[in-house]
Amino acid sequence: MRHYDYIIAGSGLAGLYTAWHAAAYGKVALLTKSGITESNSYFAQGGIAAVTDEDDAPALHFEDTIIAGRGLCDYPAVDILVNEGPQRIKELIEAGMHFDMEDGSLALGLEGGHHRKRILHAGGDATGRMVTSFMISKVINNPHIDIYENHSVIGILQENNCCYGVRAWNLVSQSEELFCAPHTFLTLGGTSAIYKRTTNPHTTIGDGLALAYNAGCEIADMEFIQFHPSAIYTDSEEAFLISEAVRGEGAHLINQQGERFMPAIHELAELAPRDIVAQSIYSQMRKYNQDFVWLSLRHLDKQTIQHRFPNIYEKCRELGIDMCDRIPVAPAAHYMVGGVRTDLNGQTNINNLYICGELASSGIMGANRLASNSLIECLVFGRRAVEASRRVIPATAWPDFSPRYHCNNQHASFYIRLKKNISRLMTVHAGIIRNAGLLREGLDKLQLYKAEIPREENEYYNLISHNLITVAELIIRSALYRQESRGGHFREDFPEPDDSYLYHIVQQKNKELRTLPINTHKQKN
Repeated sequence: MRHYDYIIAGSGLAGLYTAWHAAAYGKVALLTKSGITESNSYFAQGGIAAVTDEDDAPALHFEDTIIAGRGLCDYPAVDILVNEGPQRIKELIEAGMHFDMEDGSLALGLEGGHHRKRILHAGGDATGRMVTSFMISKVINNPHIDIYENHSVIGILQENNCCYGVRAWNLVSQSEELFCAPHTFLTLGGTSAIYKRTTNPHTTIGDGLALAYNAGCEIADMEFIQFHPSAIYTDSEEAFLISEAVRGEGAHLINQQGERFMPAIHELAELAPRDIVAQSIYSQMRKYNQDFVWLSLRHLDKQTIQHRFPNIYEKCRELGIDMCDRIPVAPAAHYMVGGVRTDLNGQTNINNLYICGELASSGIMGANRLASNSLIECLVFGRRAVEASRRVIPATAWPDFSPRYHCNNQHASFYIRLKKNISRLMTVHAGIIRNAGLLREGLDKLQLYKAEIPREENEYYNLISHNLITVAELIIRSALYRQESRGGHFREDFPEPDDSYLYHIVQQKNKELRTLPINTHKQKN
């Protein structure tokens, strides 16, 4: 058993930033399922949304976020994000982070749903890699932070509704290790790799979600899965993201008839919020029985495109695609809008357990995440969570915990097969466009899969197989309950929004599904 002051599980931007900030107050253990660079944050192309220009204002960022969230954003959380975000950016720059500059000022981009240029970039289309690499350099050189790669968190050490640390599975030694601390932070990312076609690393399958649910945390708004509109379509299942910033530069979406279809659908055309663009693309694909539409850049300056998007340009070249002509694209699962419900300081309903980043449901995203709000959320709420933890008096008596799990490698092949089956099931039964029949059939199939899991108590593959099914069930049950279309949730049997559903849907283990009202009181708590 290892003892620390802070345990941070996850190495995306939320985990790295939180570890860096926490290291000023104590000894930190940073656990990551694979390598420290394997995260959604690292591969994020778009940028970070924050008000840094005198022609912009937090109130305008607030308004864009609320509009994109389709009536389900909690105002206090959004208010904190837009007002504290600029200060977090200032601190990063003062710490040595270099964002792209233009004529002596920060170069600001425009993305879907924003009415002002407020997207900061680094390295053009490599913002996630640049910011995450910057934070990695801060973390690995900090003597107060110990990094444990290939350590997958599989359980919460808890007693009397209080968290004392985590159970971790060492993927190299194939054994369980215990980490104890007065303060535990889960920053384990989303669940989009539970779908067949995704922009996420293959490890992003909702581990943190299942972990928190099994511990008794409240899980909110799981029907809202954001599908990124423009990921390169190839014959394989790999989906390489084409940043929204490409459409921000003026690229057009063209259907198989050569028609530009977005201007007739939304006033912002290709820069409409992601849910609208993704659903519109999917409708065009179904209409013409095609697997993709075209993203056309023919009318744009070639040199500007190559300079602005060097990584995307190179990836297209590798795939035999001329980015300066047109790119075949189709939507792919990209971001978990819902997650583990927290307060405005990242605190869950379990004492001393905090959630930050994509895994958290703090009330910011509503029914649809505004582009580039995710990275700034990591900074703002990671810092708030650490500061809140300092106000907690640590326990003086610690329960006696011991390792529980073992591994039977004979079950590995079953898990691999189950993961593939569930990715297909989720794509068909809980994808971009849903209906009651598909959702119910999906739930029935999940029960059949659950019955097939090899029964072996406290066995690693048994646990993670059940976790996969738990995540899928949380998404489908919430989607079945919301009989309307809103944001990242579209029901073709209920295609219009219904204001009687203006609430959060909350699920908790061994409890009935319930709803909570939206907080529309705009003030900081």
